[in-house]
Amino acid sequence: MKNNIKVYRAMNDLTQESLAEKVGVTRQTIHAIEKGKYDPSLELAFKLAGLFGVRIEDIFLYEDREARNSERKG
Repeated sequence: MKNNIKVYRAMNDLTQESLAEKVGVTRQTIHAIEKGKYDPSLELAFKLAGLFGVRIEDIFLYEDREARNSERKG
């Protein structure tokens, strides 16, 4: 899933480590989310949105897997 975590982190002058501490996960988890290798739980998504004062949809951009796969093939 694409996301804007890195953007919001930069806007709030947070490192991956400091963001991780604020939401109760590891720095590696934040890194994996930013790289799109890990989709956060709904609870974590709400924590991140609340911390940044935005909606979940402002941070996470949902892409249908089938649509994403057709784009790659086409």
